[in-house]
Parts: sequence; C-alpha cells; structure tokens
Amino acid sequence: MSHLLKWLYPGMKFKRWLLLFALGVLMVSFGAALLLNYEFLGRAEETIFRFVYIHFGNYNYAVTMAIGFVIMIIGSIIMLWSTRKVIRSIIAVLIPDRTGRIVDMIYQERKLGKGPVVTVIGGGHGLSVLLRGLKFSTSNISAVVTVADDGGSSGRLREEFGIIPPGDLRNCLVALADTEPLMEKLFQYRFKGETALAGHSFGNLFIAAMNEVTGDMETALKESSKVLAVKGRVIPASKEFVRLDAIMKDGTIVEGESQIPEAHKKIRRVQLFPKKVAAVPAALEAIENADAIILGPGSLYTSIMPNLLVEGVARALKNSNAIKIYICNVMTQPGETDNYSAFDHVKAILDHTGKGAIDYVLVNSAPIPEKFIGEAKPVEIAEDKINALGCGLIKADLVSATDSGRHDPDKLCKAVMKIIYKLNK
Repeated sequence: MSHLLKWLYPGMKFKRWLLLFALGVLMVSFGAALLLNYEFLGRAEETIFRFVYIHFGNYNYAVTMAIGFVIMIIGSIIMLWSTRKVIRSIIAVLIPDRTGRIVDMIYQERKLGKGPVVTVIGGGHGLSVLLRGLKFSTSNISAVVTVADDGGSSGRLREEFGIIPPGDLRNCLVALADTEPLMEKLFQYRFKGETALAGHSFGNLFIAAMNEVTGDMETALKESSKVLAVKGRVIPASKEFVRLDAIMKDGTIVEGESQIPEAHKKIRRVQLFPKKVAAVPAALEAIENADAIILGPGSLYTSIMPNLLVEGVARALKNSNAIKIYICNVMTQPGETDNYSAFDHVKAILDHTGKGAIDYVLVNSAPIPEKFIGEAKPVEIAEDKINALGCGLIKADLVSATDSGRHDPDKLCKAVMKIIYKLNK
C-alpha cells in the first residue's frame, strides 16, 4: 500500500493525470446515469437508506456519508491499482528487464533530474570513482575527459585508427551506466592470449567501431551512452590528435603521457603538442552552465592537466560562476607527484591555469593504515599554504574501507554534494 502512495509524492508529475483520469470517470458515471435513467440512482439510495434504517433504528445521515466516503476510497484505490497495472503492462513490453518497482524508478529519475548541474574534469580511475557516487545524487552530470592517453589498448587504437584514445571515455561511460552488471563486465573485458586482440578492452573496440559507423567520436559516445543507459554525458575535451609532453626541472623534455611517470624526474610543467588544440564546444558549454565544477581526483599531470591545456577550457573555468572544487588525491603518485603535499597539487594547477580556477580544496583527513603505505605516501595537507593561495580547505574522511589508498565513491559523493548544497543556499 505504501508504494502505491508514492505515486502521489511531489515531483512525480502523476497527480495531475490521475485527477484528470478521475474527472473522466466521474463524467462517464454521470453520463451513464443520464443514459440509463435516474431510477437506478434512486434505487441505490433507497437500498442504502434501508440498510441504515435496519441496522441503526433510524436514518442517520452521518452513516450514509461514511458509506459514501468508503466507496470513494475503494474507488480511488482501484483507480491507482489499475493505472499501475496498465503502466506495468506497457513497461513489460518496452523494457521487460525493468518491470520491478516502476514507481521507485520514476521517483528516482524525477529526483535525480532536479539535482545540481555538475561538470567534472579529469580522467583515469579517480574520475570514474567520483562518477560512480555522483550518479546517485544527480543525473545532470557532464564528464569532460582527457584525450592524451597513449598507453595500452587506447594507445594502440589511437595509432592504428587515428582516433582519440577511448579508454578513459569508456571508464566514465561504465561508471555512469545504469545497466546490468553483465553489460559492465562486457565493456571492461580485456581479451587474453597471443592474438592481435590481446590486451584490448571490448569497450574500447566498441567505441572505436561506433566512431567508424557514426564518423564522429562525440556522436559515438552519445550512441554508446544509450546502450549503457548512462546518467549524464561523457564529453572528450578535444577531438584532435594530441600528445602530452612534460618539461622537467632539469630542463629535459619527456614526450608522451605514458612516459612521464617512467622518467622519475621532478616535473616543472606539462604542455600539449600541438600547443593549440581546439576544445569540443559541448565541453565548454558544460563548464559555462554548471552549478559546480570538480577537478579530479586523478593523476595531477597526466589526467587533470591535459584538459586544462585545451584551448578555452582554463578560461571558461575561471570565468564560470560555478563553485570550483579540486579533489586532491589520497596518496602521492610515484614518478609524478612524489613528496607532493595538497598545496603542491593546488599550486601546480594554478601555475598552469592562473588564479580563479579553484575555490575549494577537498582533502582526505582519515589516517591511512601502514599496510597501504609504500612508494606512494599519504598526501600531507599544508593547510596554511593552501589558505594563502586564496582557496578554502575542506577536510573529510574520503578513503575506501577496502582500499585505503583510494577514494570511496559514496563518501566522496556525500562530501561533494554537502559542499554544493551548502554553498548554493
């Protein structure tokens, strides 16, 4: 009974049609009474009168009203129940695998559709962790994803087909997907053995094939999103073929995203080749229209920075009126951010973008067990230095209970949404 009442919750956009349906029932009933003659209504009234008189000794109008009210309640329940059955019958034909609590699904979609407009910028595993949590708080998500990856399956497809690397795009699609676990496993499956397919992810091949069919990676991602029932949008930062280079503090230049951590040198700054790379218009639009923009978590120089170096992205970020949050990594990344504090992460971003790209820095405050500490170390905060940069600092327990070196999707989402709702009041 309680789940039937959920149809009447605010925001369901159902009550108006239910009232219209009830009005139709009343009109049909009234028309039938006119058509069949008033005599039938008179007989019904007489029957009720006799019932009341026999059981209560005299005519009691209050009892008649109560009987009428009970009949109305029963009729309303029948209307709700029959309407639900009609909807279930239609859903069973159109999407047979989702005939469970339809009201819960509709309520969830309506609720998520009213969530804040959030744009996340980054790539790698960290971004997909954030998206897995965010999709349960809002469906108004745009993920602007790096296209500088040149390693593994993505790198091979990039070289062979001349397309932007699909790996990080695939991870974001899967993270935002509202589909069966089997479909997720399929998209993440990597071929084994010694064949030409060995090492390739099925999802990467699917996106590459979709790109060939549609002739455009942005369209390919939109169509792939339909297959996975993605909540939100996944947008490449650029559709151009780019390379990420790092200028080290000793003056040497390391070419290629996958080679930068392998050099094990201090990074001064990173740059794209070619230097001027056009942004996807939808990516700039997502930044301009956001209520909140989130950088990271993820590899500082190889996942977050490449997006900010695309023409117009940093400018759009700084000009936006949205709340700008940088989520700092829990641990340092060997070969890339050795001995970096949270302050060093923030300063590196501001050195590449200029002031105004970050309003708040979200850092983990929970201790990391010794067993998770090795070459990668917990990121120290350096609170005073961050405040000196003009950025607000927010601490929270963000680590996973099963893998303390990484963020927990639910904890991360709660912390981010708390910031957004508090500051948007």
